[in-house]
Amino acid sequence: MSNVIDVRDVASRRYWREGDARAVVAAWRASGDSLSAFARHHGVQRGRLARWIRRLETVAPPHFYPVRLTGAVDPQPLPAAIEIELPSGERIRLPRGFDADDLRRVFAVLEASASC
Repeated sequence: MSNVIDVRDVASRRYWREGDARAVVAAWRASGDSLSAFARHHGVQRGRLARWIRRLETVAPPHFYPVRLTGAVDPQPLPAAIEIELPSGERIRLPRGFDADDLRRVFAVLEASASC
């Protein structure tokens, strides 16, 4: 399937899906034309395109949650956890301080199951 869209085809539709609108907005940006010139050239209603641009570019403000520290902060941070993503998409997350010998055994089991 091609990433290239027919802007005139989308423009003629009564309803646009978000994906269609994103593709038309991306085509407009890539064209380098003014909004009016692009709309005129491709048969898109300028107001409709402008509404979709506003709608797609509206970003919700970040939401902050209050945090309260309840103890002394350790000056020595713990090492990061290890996360392994398998070719199947499954993930194995190893906790901090995971023993290297245990990790070798995990790899041996994974290797054995891959050859089955």
